[in-house]
Amino acid sequence: MSLTIYGCYRSRASRNIWLANELGLAFTHVPVIQVYRLPDPNAADAPMHTQSPEFLAVNPNGQIPSLDDDGFVLNESLAINLYLARKQGGPLAPRDVKEEGLAIQWSLWAATAVESHALNLLYHLAAYPPEKRDPALVEAAMAALPKPFAVLDQALAQGGGYVMGGRFTVVDINVAEIIRYAKPASSLFEGAPHVKAWLDACHQRPAFQAMWQAREAEPA
Repeated sequence: MSLTIYGCYRSRASRNIWLANELGLAFTHVPVIQVYRLPDPNAADAPMHTQSPEFLAVNPNGQIPSLDDDGFVLNESLAINLYLARKQGGPLAPRDVKEEGLAIQWSLWAATAVESHALNLLYHLAAYPPEKRDPALVEAAMAALPKPFAVLDQALAQGGGYVMGGRFTVVDINVAEIIRYAKPASSLFEGAPHVKAWLDACHQRPAFQAMWQAREAEPA
């Protein structure tokens, strides 16, 4: 299998690289940076970015990550993970059609109920310089997220510390990589102890640690 992952570690490509590490998949990593991070994307020495013609030929949406699996091109990080897990099989993949439905459910749930608010916490509590932070967005996120955190906390309590199937699966990766964005708001995790313990356990996994070390080595 000739597998290529396009994207930088400091992007949603981290989800796909973490899963590839878990599955022991060999892949080629093509670094592609978000165009908004470059002072001059048209400079002669500019790296490949999301509006580079060679990347737009892979993904005309101009977003990372993208996957090329022997000529089969797939975009959207959560879909890429569900595809790779199903193709590879094994304990990380859904065992049957019911688990496949749950995997899609939880991935979409995290993307729609959590991600935008969690990203606002990441940006406006930690990543952005103080002059760019918007307290109103933080307030809105802190009002919106306790309910989905409680839903996930209950699911983890009932599922033996995992999102689906009583074992670590691709769904834990998809959901954890979104929940991670909310870490600057520690009070959310204090109110959802099963979420906190689960995320800590996810981040102790060697495959995550390998991805994170590479991410930390990548220029900010």
